[in-house]
Amino acid sequence: VSMKVFPSDVNIDLEGLKERIKQALPESASMRKIQEEPVAFGLVALILHIVIPEEESGIMDLLEDRIKSVEGVSQVETLAMGRI
Repeated sequence: VSMKVFPSDVNIDLEGLKERIKQALPESASMRKIQEEPVAFGLVALILHIVIPEEESGIMDLLEDRIKSVEGVSQVETLAMGRI
């Protein structure tokens, strides 16, 4: 799954935010890649590429809730889902 995460502030430490997001992931999910995408006026969104088990019910809701609960996260948006 690919998700876009908007930080709560332009001055946020992105490396720290990335680490907090990684730690918040459910045990069954794994971070594959994180990209930075400039948005506007100095704001940089994070594009997360996360591998989740297809058969686990409710994993998407849990994943979104966990990421939204991370300090420094303003908004989370699912961009795409696919099979690997």
